[in-house]
Amino acid sequence: MHKSSLALGATALLFLCGLAAVWLAPAGVATANAPAAPPAAAVVDVVPGMAPVADPSNLYADTRAGNFSAAVAGALERIYVPNRAANTVSVIDPATLKVVDTFKVGVHPQHVVPSWDLRTLWVANNAEGRTDGSLTPIDPRTGKPGPSIPVDDPYNMYWSPDGRHAIVVAEAYKRLDFRDVATMALQYSIATPQCAGINHADFSIDGRFALFTCEFNGSITKIDLVHRVVLGTIKLSRYFDRPDALALIAQPGRKPRKIPDPGQPGNEICTRPGMPQDVRVSPDGSTFFVADMMADGVHVVDGDSFRQIGFIPTGIGAHGLYPSRDGKSLYVANRGGNEIRGKPAGKGSVSVIDFATRRVTATWTIPGGGSPDMGNVSADGRHLWLSGRYDDRVYRFDTLSGAVDTVKVGREPHGLTVWPQPGRYSLGHTGNLR
Repeated sequence: MHKSSLALGATALLFLCGLAAVWLAPAGVATANAPAAPPAAAVVDVVPGMAPVADPSNLYADTRAGNFSAAVAGALERIYVPNRAANTVSVIDPATLKVVDTFKVGVHPQHVVPSWDLRTLWVANNAEGRTDGSLTPIDPRTGKPGPSIPVDDPYNMYWSPDGRHAIVVAEAYKRLDFRDVATMALQYSIATPQCAGINHADFSIDGRFALFTCEFNGSITKIDLVHRVVLGTIKLSRYFDRPDALALIAQPGRKPRKIPDPGQPGNEICTRPGMPQDVRVSPDGSTFFVADMMADGVHVVDGDSFRQIGFIPTGIGAHGLYPSRDGKSLYVANRGGNEIRGKPAGKGSVSVIDFATRRVTATWTIPGGGSPDMGNVSADGRHLWLSGRYDDRVYRFDTLSGAVDTVKVGREPHGLTVWPQPGRYSLGHTGNLR
């Protein structure tokens, strides 16, 4: 993150000149000090081609309710839900809470990803365990799909901050494939051999780097997008500040799931490795929040130094992360289980984290249980839409009361998107707009 400093010398000179003018004024002549010049606004030095950051204190400022781009004019108000096990997309009308369309896509649709220019929605069909992965475009003005394009293992997809590349997350191959944004032709790749299960990401405020989670080895990796290299990979742990606990977990040999905590008598240490999922940067761009479905909470990572600085317990199976429209809160979807293949009616919930204090301010539960996974916030900020991964439902949470409505969809819904959304451009996933 690069910001300009205040022009202190010039300001001081103006101040001294003002004093001299008052001191030398003749007696009896009224004088008035000119108001001090306002401090120079901080400016983020972004990568070439990236849109400027309007408010460095809140990079989500342009995604506030009502800030629609002209690019989304005419888009239907819909919720697009990829049903992984059914190979379909369910289309919900949010005004009626009814499924108004269902259509076939590729094999194992995982996420619906808004394009960088906001004009297309892409369904990432990764064909898990197969070789016929694809991307299916949807025209948001008609809600209808176009012909699929063959692409290797598109588990997820992001966009370079300058809009020049589609970044296909080829999870099975431990690499990021940078493709042409229109044809999806491969341009180059970045191998991530230390990042098993690479999947979700977010980007620095200046567009120079991104952090991608490594689901299958409890880590997160930092990618230099300018020089196209991996800068490092670090392990994440809820015991990040407990060397004694980390040493016990690292001991060789089989260990029970929980062991007594010698540092905190009466407590236990969980020995399971973490499973990081979604990532979201703080409004000021300084820190990254990382959901972990095994640690049941959110890690906090300093972006520049690339070290863990905190952990926030939330709920069982912390998974998806979504900022509120005012940029003050972070909604955490707790999937309700620690298993990759979960069960219905789990102890799913949503935790609300205050960005400023990094504390949980509210918890919303689902009557009868559920498995909230991935989604996004409505354009007006009044609702949080999440897929119910193992309940074949979609949840709509009221962001004021936490009340829940449900809609029946296809089998194993995953990364749904809400459309249209406010913002200037998309960085990918289910609608990481700025």
